[in-house]
Amino acid sequence: MQILSPEETARLLPYPALAQAIAQILQEPPPTAPERMVVPLPGGSTLLLMPAADPALAVTKLVTVHPQQNPSVRAEVWVMRTATGERLALLDGGTLTARRTAAVSLLAAQTLAPDPGGALLIIGAGVQAKAHLEAFHLGLGTNKVYIHSRSPERREALAAYARRLGTLAQAIERVEAVLEEVRLIVCATTSPTPVLYECTEDSFIAAVGAYRPEMAEVAPEVVQRARVYVDTLEGAKAEAGDLLQAGVDWGRVTPLVQALSGPSPAPGPVLFKSVGHALWDLAAARLAMRSLGLV
Repeated sequence: MQILSPEETARLLPYPALAQAIAQILQEPPPTAPERMVVPLPGGSTLLLMPAADPALAVTKLVTVHPQQNPSVRAEVWVMRTATGERLALLDGGTLTARRTAAVSLLAAQTLAPDPGGALLIIGAGVQAKAHLEAFHLGLGTNKVYIHSRSPERREALAAYARRLGTLAQAIERVEAVLEEVRLIVCATTSPTPVLYECTEDSFIAAVGAYRPEMAEVAPEVVQRARVYVDTLEGAKAEAGDLLQAGVDWGRVTPLVQALSGPSPAPGPVLFKSVGHALWDLAAARLAMRSLGLV
């Protein structure tokens, strides 16, 4: 069994190829992927298990959340042969999760964005913000980026990293200052209250930070204006606070699998809400194992 470091895991999961691996798994007969198991631990900690399997590979992501520890979140992804149970690899869970989440957003932008070549605004400056910066730069050719975060130090640091990638990047204090210019918006914060209240009619918004019903990054008035897409309908109905708090009409919410083969969105802003799914972990494991020559 191979044990992969964060750096090794990243090298096995280039964003454009990972986006295509996710598209492929969405268009196949659904692999087995039960709801994630959540086990409360003493002291407000949590153990989460997220399994998925197809005829060739089975994966389980193991996550622990201990709010008082540093790091507070630890994760690994076990990969094994479905037929025999042979353990093939242990991938870094944090790296895989960041990259597959950004790759899902990239796939959505490639499919749905009215102007995928436009300037990018990233709200947030953490792990997901960095991953989305990399994914959109490599997958869409994004070369103009604005970074907003409540922390001046963190937004300046991410803007500096973006410039090292070769983009024209600027840290900004106010989101409103660039909304008329940008065409791509990524909300990647853990804010419990909205951080985006406006957008243009040809904006594409990827909202990935809010992961509980009581959290919302996108204001209800933006949700109500937008053409709404989600990574999975069942996950969004359970966890997408942005949509739940806006009282969205689920009859007008389209899952990504349908968007891949459906018509282009009607004119107006497009909102893609992602809450995650074990199938994206399986798609990443497939790509990594192919790169290693193990499948």
